[in-house]
Amino acid sequence: MEHIRYSVAACQTDMPNPIDRRAMRANTDRMLSMIDSAVAGAKPFLPLRLVVFPEFAHSAPIFETSNELMEKLAIKIPNEHAERLKQKAREHNIYIQSGSMLEVDPSWPEHVFNTTCLIGPEGILYKYRKVNTWIPYEIHTSPHDLEGYREPMFPVADTPIGRIGCAICYDWLFPEAIRQLAANGAEVLARVSAYMDPWGATEPMDWWTVVNRCRALENIAYVVAANQGASLKHYPPYSWPGGSQIVDYDGRLLAQASPGPGERIVVAPIDISALRHERASRRGHHMPAHLRTEAYSVYQRHQYPPKVLDDDEGYSGISYERNNRLIEAAKRG
Repeated sequence: MEHIRYSVAACQTDMPNPIDRRAMRANTDRMLSMIDSAVAGAKPFLPLRLVVFPEFAHSAPIFETSNELMEKLAIKIPNEHAERLKQKAREHNIYIQSGSMLEVDPSWPEHVFNTTCLIGPEGILYKYRKVNTWIPYEIHTSPHDLEGYREPMFPVADTPIGRIGCAICYDWLFPEAIRQLAANGAEVLARVSAYMDPWGATEPMDWWTVVNRCRALENIAYVVAANQGASLKHYPPYSWPGGSQIVDYDGRLLAQASPGPGERIVVAPIDISALRHERASRRGHHMPAHLRTEAYSVYQRHQYPPKVLDDDEGYSGISYERNNRLIEAAKRG
């Protein structure tokens, strides 16, 4: 049996917000250059086969309404950025988890998605659309909330370097999202994040580190977590702590960027063959096998989004105010 062992890289970006579609090209230019650097840096050691970028690396939801996002930044996928990443993947024989883009889809004309793609030499292997949007602020759409949505919400790609799945930023505060990726077969979990201060990689609020390590160990999976490293001047109103990490299936930190804004490339080895052996042979602490699914009645009733009056009168678009109304209704049960 082939032994599957290689290096992965979390590429942490620090670039200005694009304010229109044309400005996105400069971000993609820089990402392509970072990929070249990551491959060159790893060359004397294990070959680099997977590169992960942060949320917002291509574009961020910087406007206050979904109409503005559609008008100025949102794009269809496939697009020129995905095509350029595909060419780079072919050049180096690697897989790339793209930074997130704001996506429009003719099948859902009133909606904008926050989307990342896994791209390999063969092209786009999946699109992941953020399921748990960071409400109330984020005004793009969760595919969960669309009646009649039939595409997989938690896709996993079976590749020559293992089975890869991804979730975006706030998704990781929901153990269920990452558990579903693992249940779908994921062995490597990519975290595409823009995780701001104070919930970063340093005590006393090191949510970033705690969550990455916990999701790895509870799912017996590697985590490659690329965080946004933008400074306050680039992505206000928050500052961004970076701290990109690679974690093994027992929750050990294999590599971590020093906390603080700025570009970083963090590389570590992962061993898919060892992970598969561990999953097959372990009896204790095998949480996916020990899961008593019927015990949790919370999942047997609908929670979010609840119905509110304006939805009954017809969809009027996602907004900060509407998100707050939905949250308050959900809290009341």
